Amino acid sequence: MAGNGNVNGGELRFGNGTGLQNGPSKIQTQKKQNEVCHDDSAAPVNARTIDELHSLQKKKSTPTTPIKGTQGAFAVISDQDRQKQQLQSISASLASLTRETGPKVVRGDPARKSETPKHVTHEHHHFTPTISASDSSLKFTHILYNLSPAELYEQAIKYEKGSFITWAGALATLSGAKTGRSPRDKRIVRDETVEDDLWWGKGSPNIEMDEHTFLVNRERAVDYLNSLDKVFVNDQFLNWDPENRIKVRIVSARAYHSLFMHNMCIRPTPEELENFGTPDFTIYNAGQFPCNRYTHYMTSSTSIDLNLARREMVILGTQYAGEMKKGLFSVMHYLMPKRQILSLHSGCNMGKDGDVALFFGLSGTGKTTLSTDHNRYLIGDDEHCWSETGVSNIEGGCYAKCIDLSREKEPDIWNAIKFGTVLENVVFDEHNREVDYSDKSVTENTRAAYPIEYIPNAKIPCVGPHPKNVILLACDAFGVLPPVSKLSLAQTMYHFISGYTALVAGTEEGVKEPQATFSACFGAAFIMLHPTKYAAMLAEKMQKHGATGWLVNTGWSAMVLGIELSFLTHGKSLTPYTPGSLLNANYKKTEVFGLEIPTEVEGVPSEILDPINTWPDKNAYNGTLLKLAGLFKKNFDTFTNYKIGKDNKLTEEILGAGPIF
Repeated sequence: MAGNGNVNGGELRFGNGTGLQNGPSKIQTQKKQNEVCHDDSAAPVNARTIDELHSLQKKKSTPTTPIKGTQGAFAVISDQDRQKQQLQSISASLASLTRETGPKVVRGDPARKSETPKHVTHEHHHFTPTISASDSSLKFTHILYNLSPAELYEQAIKYEKGSFITWAGALATLSGAKTGRSPRDKRIVRDETVEDDLWWGKGSPNIEMDEHTFLVNRERAVDYLNSLDKVFVNDQFLNWDPENRIKVRIVSARAYHSLFMHNMCIRPTPEELENFGTPDFTIYNAGQFPCNRYTHYMTSSTSIDLNLARREMVILGTQYAGEMKKGLFSVMHYLMPKRQILSLHSGCNMGKDGDVALFFGLSGTGKTTLSTDHNRYLIGDDEHCWSETGVSNIEGGCYAKCIDLSREKEPDIWNAIKFGTVLENVVFDEHNREVDYSDKSVTENTRAAYPIEYIPNAKIPCVGPHPKNVILLACDAFGVLPPVSKLSLAQTMYHFISGYTALVAGTEEGVKEPQATFSACFGAAFIMLHPTKYAAMLAEKMQKHGATGWLVNTGWSAMVLGIELSFLTHGKSLTPYTPGSLLNANYKKTEVFGLEIPTEVEGVPSEILDPINTWPDKNAYNGTLLKLAGLFKKNFDTFTNYKIGKDNKLTEEILGAGPIF
């Protein structure tokens, strides 16, 4: 074997020319004079250490919104001053009521010490604190402020057990022992601020507590959050109507909670975040830490407390993220009516011609399916406001049920589960991370939280003109309500207050037993005022803007005929918002409930329009009809003694719209 060879002017000599007989040979090079041997495929990196190299990966974000009152179109506040102002505000939010001072806060992850800013913010006061020193006052609390989904993924995967990235890119998390809301542990401070406004007593979801107990729980939550090395802070908005939006601050201990609220609230632009200032409402989520069960009013280790005077919410003893979403919805149910804005638990969409429809319905009635019609723009799927300018979504995201989810049944939700989405309590394959949506091992209440922009036909911004149709949905398993009925204003109020549906509870000896469910305003757990107040506002706005009320039965009577929900969503004229013959149809009044039903609709068999025709045994139909009417009456007894306005005229009008038998 030859022992030498020339390579572009530099001679390579393999050992002494004897090949490989004496072991590995030395490789020698001969260079031309003044020539440097290097890899010239790219310029050398502009870093002297690995840390410097890593720092080059991330480009700093610098908002450029001009500050009000400064001279020059391009005058901006320095990044250091902006961060200082933000930290001062956050420190004030975390101030202990006994120590009268906020914690020392710095921005950044404590695990990345080299990135911690040099300046520290401590909220100082000009008086002697009640307690002059504590361990928490000697430490720094790191603030992870409005992190992006990618940053929150990193935090969750690294520090929160039970966090995984699924095959679709969503973040799968666990909410701990609580996998749903705890309505019996939700309390509201009853003081002079809300004493006369809120609905108290029989039938009300509002459980009272006193100011002192709230402050005890607030102190417990704040002390817990201040004891941590880091907390997550989200500054965001509620309500897409810019004239009536609410600034909210969420302080939490988990990346899961921060990402959930990032998705569910409206996300501010960097420019809006610059001038965010003091929040209108603050949530202290210390859900990993229990409340003290010896504290007055406490009945378990869980407590969700609202103080409307202080504009604060405290969460202890539950990590279920839905408590934050629905807690803020309750707040909006109080704040918006004070501005003569109606807050609604409804879906909302808009046609290409600008016709808006509102959908009210309890679980299983088809509200989500109808509001996410592919032929219409989605304004929102759950929480809305109706003001003098039109409708607006309260939220910035969707919180969808995932149990038995499939691509075929719910393609929009299926496709929205991707990077940035939070998947709560789902079960997945340990190897390929593919989610099994039929698995109820953790809970049946599996959920996905994602930004509304993940829905292809979402209307951004999520606002629309005044609704033309208000659709109340009922899945009537008794089979006695018509498929579709046109409602008077009084009937709309009556059925809105009732919030009825009936689902099949189970099977015993082959017989299906329907079970009626009533939920005032189709969301009793979240309303703050008496239901008749919301109903009166709804009727007033419908009358003013010419909206028509409809009662649509998506339940048993339609199902037995094989019509299912499709006749409501795919071109049939039974869809109230579809231009067609419904508004101009001839109507007749049903017995007992007095509902106006069409006698004939093009393309729809006339016999299904009146439910009595679907019953072979007419006596059985009449008996079931009277039974359901009795259930309505019994439920409405809760509301009969409430007077609206100076007299009982409106109350009597609503009562007169109910069943007569």
